[in-house]
Amino acid sequence: MFKSQKVGAIIVAAGRGERMGGIDKIFAPLGGTSMLERVAGVFDASPYIDHFVIVLNEDNVERGKLLLSGNNLSKLAKVVPGGSRRQDSVESGLKNLPACQWVVIHDGARPLVEDALITAGLEAAQETGAAVAAVPVIDTVKLVDDGGYVKETLSRSRLWAVQTPQVFRFDIIKEAYSKATGDVTDDAALVETLGYSVKLYMGAYDNIKLTTPADLALAEALWLRKEG
Repeated sequence: MFKSQKVGAIIVAAGRGERMGGIDKIFAPLGGTSMLERVAGVFDASPYIDHFVIVLNEDNVERGKLLLSGNNLSKLAKVVPGGSRRQDSVESGLKNLPACQWVVIHDGARPLVEDALITAGLEAAQETGAAVAAVPVIDTVKLVDDGGYVKETLSRSRLWAVQTPQVFRFDIIKEAYSKATGDVTDDAALVETLGYSVKLYMGAYDNIKLTTPADLALAEALWLRKEG
């Protein structure tokens, strides 16, 4: 399907983890293996990924290189330092990624990603050049004013919670970052501002993002359920 075109990937794991209570989540164990190794292994094993780079906090680069060195990751091109903002880290990844036609961007803090999500994203992106994993919102969502008073209860029927992987044609995401202004936390948002259509594809409810210490316990439980 994609063998005639190169597919690169960027694993973004350069956050400071301020809400993790001193835990450096990217090195936290999950099923006996660090989150970093777990995510890197999934991308290395994907038949459609040709090469990938990992972006870490500058203080973690050498530790990350040492940890990954024993994992026989044949597709890992580089481990590079990120910036103070997520978008700076993605830009660092783009600059260090070997030549490719497609880019898969994934948050390293989502360690339960599976190859099926990567493949589905590449398939969905063929339509518009941009595709994002997402799941339908299951909670009731209310719009509030600055004082915390409810202004509107939003219909869940058209609300989706965005995840990663996010997949883009390289020229599209490169253009989006070259024209970026202000702070953004979502790669697709930059692409949308340029007028490109972004296709949502079904993510996974267990593809959680680890933000707090409680998330580590939940991820471990989900991992054990998968393995069991």
